[in-house]
Amino acid sequence: MTRHLLILGGTTEGRALAAELASTTYRVTSSLAGRVAQPRLPAGEVRIGGFGGPEGLADWLRAERVDAVVDATHPFAAGISHNAALAAAATGVPLLVLRRPGFTRVDGDHWLPVPSLAAAADLLPRRGERVFLTIGRQGVAAFAHLDGAHFLARSIDPPEPPVPPSFEVLLDRGPFTVQGEEALLRKHDIDVLVTKDSGGAATAPKLTAARGLRLPVIIVERPPVPDGVPVAPDVAGVMRWLEEPG
Repeated sequence: MTRHLLILGGTTEGRALAAELASTTYRVTSSLAGRVAQPRLPAGEVRIGGFGGPEGLADWLRAERVDAVVDATHPFAAGISHNAALAAAATGVPLLVLRRPGFTRVDGDHWLPVPSLAAAADLLPRRGERVFLTIGRQGVAAFAHLDGAHFLARSIDPPEPPVPPSFEVLLDRGPFTVQGEEALLRKHDIDVLVTKDSGGAATAPKLTAARGLRLPVIIVERPPVPDGVPVAPDVAGVMRWLEEPG
């Protein structure tokens, strides 16, 4: 009997899971939020766009006879994760969060943890005047009111206004290298990095580069996983969960 798995994707882990299941008996549907103009499409069926909140997602799970849901969204996609937990509870469909481990501090790191982008913006005027933002295009607006610094923001698609008065954008997509990140930081005379604790090997080189150049890193802590929802750190953990009886 074919089981239908919904992957709430858009991440490297979501694509890896879809590829792992491509040769199995699972019917796999990956759902992408549609916030990137040209997303990397995973194997299997793909739908793009929102569901209409937790009620819309619950209706879709019932209509498509979904047997299980894996939330493989970005660690900071708290709204989607919340909706998934509510929809799973309403329908009785098992839910697992596939969440890469966060970054690990090592000797030489100068991290300044903050709970939100707003807190990062409050702290920034005391930490640097040439800022490298690697927070995604939707987070840039949190810094739009700061006129005492120059901002370089890297994102896949251009940020929409508002943006800071002194601002430039670098359109690029990882993976990146330590050497490339060091060269970028030097070229733009960056003196402080602002990033999120998204985890993952593809985004860690910027932290290694900042450590080598002795730059402070304002790092936004990730939101918690919804209460009661199990978590797997990798695709292997998801596969074990799917094989569990019941």
